[in-house]
Amino acid sequence: MSEEKIKKAVALRYDTVRENAPRVVAKGKGEVAAQIIKTAKEHDLPIKEDADLVELLSKIELDREVPENLYKAVAELFSFIYKLTKKSP
Repeated sequence: MSEEKIKKAVALRYDTVRENAPRVVAKGKGEVAAQIIKTAKEHDLPIKEDADLVELLSKIELDREVPENLYKAVAELFSFIYKLTKKSP
């Protein structure tokens, strides 16, 4: 019997004026993850599926900045978002 993977989601916020690094503002699995994704879609926020990055980010406490050792991975995520939304950094 195959085990269905439980969906996980992490939401980041980054205010370049007031914050030094992106912050984890929501995270969860199962129904909570589904609600995070639904809310992002309702607000036309970009979504990127990256199970490895979600796994790493989900270990960060809520309202904490992303640690320096994850800057490169998060920078790649933001690069994807900028290209997707055609905004320049």
